[in-house]
Amino acid sequence: MNNNIELKSIAKKIKLVALDVDGVMTNNTLIFDENGVEYKVFNGKDGQGIELLLRAGIIPAIISKRNNGTLVHRAKVLGIAELHMGQRHKIEVMNELLEKYGLSHEEAAFMGDDLPDICVLEKVGLPCCPLDAVDEVKAVSKFISTRNGGEGAVRELCELILKSQSFDLRELLERPVKIKCGT
Repeated sequence: MNNNIELKSIAKKIKLVALDVDGVMTNNTLIFDENGVEYKVFNGKDGQGIELLLRAGIIPAIISKRNNGTLVHRAKVLGIAELHMGQRHKIEVMNELLEKYGLSHEEAAFMGDDLPDICVLEKVGLPCCPLDAVDEVKAVSKFISTRNGGEGAVRELCELILKSQSFDLRELLERPVKIKCGT
């Protein structure tokens, strides 16, 4: 449904952006060392997009099925207070976040790429996915990025939301972060 006018109208209402990790914030590659330690590669432009959300007062959140120390570090560096790992039932976490912040489903965006994400995508106002998401996810997404997961899809979503809300991205860089880690 990448209809620009309708998409911008929906994106204008977004106050919380939740993200899956593998296949969204990363390219879905899993790297392990000989001791079983897992490593992830993140896109710097995606991180800048998340920082811009924070500066605009939009809440970023991560909801992931996997537990990973690299993700803890990445969330801390970006200032993401809402890190929810080891979540098999992502919709429950989304509902808790919305209740915590007094938001409706229409005020939330979620970007996922695979079957476990559909339960959240079907409920939020702005369901999104990277270009390389599975077909079932694409079928329920209102925004399909022109980029693959881990390759700028998150940044593209952040810019869509911010520009739809009339934020000047360069001006946002000069603002202090409105939401601090741990709030």
